[in-house]
Amino acid sequence: MLQADQNNKTSDLQDFSTLELAQVLMERLAISPQDWHRLKSNRKVRASEQAAAAIIFLLKDQPEEALQRLHQASGWLDRSITAPPCPTHGHNRE
Repeated sequence: MLQADQNNKTSDLQDFSTLELAQVLMERLAISPQDWHRLKSNRKVRASEQAAAAIIFLLKDQPEEALQRLHQASGWLDRSITAPPCPTHGHNRE
């Protein structure tokens, strides 16, 4: 029974293009507005989000954009970048 379920899932995925699957992955990994403050500094979450975006740009034949996202993903993982402060909380506006 488990094998049949797995085969059905695999065959269902065959109906989607690689780009569509990558876009679904990106939607799953994107930080929702209600979770932004909680997850904005989570390095694994941010790196995953950027890596998924890089895949989409690669599939759309935009290697320069993909490389930027990969650099950001790497920066989250190696701690060379951090989340900027929230523009709507506690900062003076000009």
